[in-house]
Amino acid sequence: MSFSGLLVQLLNGLAGASSLFLVAAGLSLIFGVCRIVNFAHGSFYMVGLYAAYAIAEALLPMGDGWAFWLSIPLAALGVGVLGAVVEVLLLRRIYKAPELFQLLATFALVLVIKDAVLWLCGPDELLGPRAPGLEGAVDILGRSFPSYDLFFIAVGPLVLGATWLLLHKTRFGMLVRAATQDREMVGALGVRQAWLFTAVFALGAALAGLGGALQLPREPATLELDLQTIGSAFVVVVVGGMGSLTGAFVAALLVSVVKAVCVWLGVVNIAGVDVAFPQLTLMVDFLVMAVVLVVRPWGLFGKPQAASRAHGWREQPLRPLQPAFWAAAGLVLLGLLAVPWVVGAESYTLVLLVDLLIAALFAVSLHFLMGPAGLHSFGHAAYFGLGAYGAALLLTALRLPMELALLLAPLLAAAGGLLFGWFAVRLTGVYFSMLTLAFAQITWATTFQWDSVTGGSNGLTGVWPAAWLEDKRWFYLLTLLLVVLGVLWLWRVLEAPLGYALRAGRDSPLRAEAIGIPVAKLQWLGFVLAAAVAGLAGALFAFSKGSISPETMSVAKSVDGLVMVLLGGVQTLVGPIVGAFSFTWLHDAMARNTDYWRAALGGVVLLLVLLFPRGIAGYGAQLISWLRHRQSA
Repeated sequence: MSFSGLLVQLLNGLAGASSLFLVAAGLSLIFGVCRIVNFAHGSFYMVGLYAAYAIAEALLPMGDGWAFWLSIPLAALGVGVLGAVVEVLLLRRIYKAPELFQLLATFALVLVIKDAVLWLCGPDELLGPRAPGLEGAVDILGRSFPSYDLFFIAVGPLVLGATWLLLHKTRFGMLVRAATQDREMVGALGVRQAWLFTAVFALGAALAGLGGALQLPREPATLELDLQTIGSAFVVVVVGGMGSLTGAFVAALLVSVVKAVCVWLGVVNIAGVDVAFPQLTLMVDFLVMAVVLVVRPWGLFGKPQAASRAHGWREQPLRPLQPAFWAAAGLVLLGLLAVPWVVGAESYTLVLLVDLLIAALFAVSLHFLMGPAGLHSFGHAAYFGLGAYGAALLLTALRLPMELALLLAPLLAAAGGLLFGWFAVRLTGVYFSMLTLAFAQITWATTFQWDSVTGGSNGLTGVWPAAWLEDKRWFYLLTLLLVVLGVLWLWRVLEAPLGYALRAGRDSPLRAEAIGIPVAKLQWLGFVLAAAVAGLAGALFAFSKGSISPETMSVAKSVDGLVMVLLGGVQTLVGPIVGAFSFTWLHDAMARNTDYWRAALGGVVLLLVLLFPRGIAGYGAQLISWLRHRQSA
């Protein structure tokens, strides 16, 4: 741990901060004006890197220097144009939809862009050329440091300065700042919001593309960059404060420097325990975000977002299910009970149905938070994973019977919800969402690296059900029973005083508090209940697969849950079940029939978003209501 080593690591951190800032600045602008949580922003970063590589290769006849330095602005411009096209053709059509439904659209876009890049560029990593004139290294206290990284360090402040001048010294910047504060008032003053949104989205996409293009000599272009980048970008934006470019820059510096210090510290013996600080780099950015949000709920430079007067559709109360529904549900249940004896014990249909049922239970638990409670969790997979690992460890490490492990596993997930929920329910809006994501990522990183207990990246194997469940038909029936009981229990809670109190806290927290309802405490309780049910789904998943890995609590799993709920419809009780069945079946069908299943799945989701902006079940409820109105008229 020499001073020279620390200095070099800090310089590495500053170079990383510049990269993070370029992506986060665009994301912050887009959210500040358009109010879109743009999940596809990491895809723009990835496309920028691939585009720079392709342009540099195409321009090689002009000379190495020209090829490299022209590829960067051209790639950024191309990504900006792509962003404008996306905004005009897709996002402009769903601005009046709930904000989370826009998240669903951008997630589908991630899938489409990933497979489009795969088709155009192939699956292999692509390493770009070195920057002409900056190929070598400089000597810093006896250590070599890449010259290009020194150039990269300067890029972040330069872009910050240029962006500040654009926003504070031009009419366009004035309109952007005004829209960030009150976009409806800007529209009322005669400004064409549509074109302003397009310009801002294109600018944000171009900044992400620039960040990717500048990475050409530093890292290879891979298809995994989209999800890797978007997580870190969200962290920087939230830590700095939503809509604050200065905050994004400071947050990027903070996160990157903390990571650099962790690498420099190496393995340190603390009270007789060896602590490997470099391993913390997988979660340190989320640890920073969690600490900042607990201390400063709006971020370092942020402030509460101005209330929008265009929230999309008003949240409708959840109606009690009618006798006709229960009759139809009974028939469906009878059909599901008969399936094992029709298809046979070794049929793939039985395996798929188990996956569908587990997905439905997971989605219903998330809907319990998102719909009635109004808590939009981005890290619900943490409790699914805690239940899965809890069941696996109780079975393999403690040698408990499978039945007992299955019953106790949800309690471990509930304990996680009890701990994380205590902090999370003190926040609102996107800050609540990002704190739940932070806790989920911390849980994932711990599981990923705790080799002695969780098996690390390899996970745990030998998680098989009891002998009497070796026949897959009996395991299917057990899964069906527990899923039905879990769903009915959550539905019953919603019809109890707790459910009505949660909805009151969602619709009007101040009025609810005024009449004596402890909104935060009840939301905390709801958080724990949802976590327990998600843990039950995770335990069933572990026994159905016979093994478990950290992917069960990854960001991708949490996003899958969000997609299921939104695809089915948040405003109906059956929405998450319909969404879970639809998404899981589509995912399975596409993956088995095409190499480009992500694009196919994303295309279907985009089509459903445009056709059924309230979700599939929500549209069905609308249609039934319209037919009843026609009959009574």
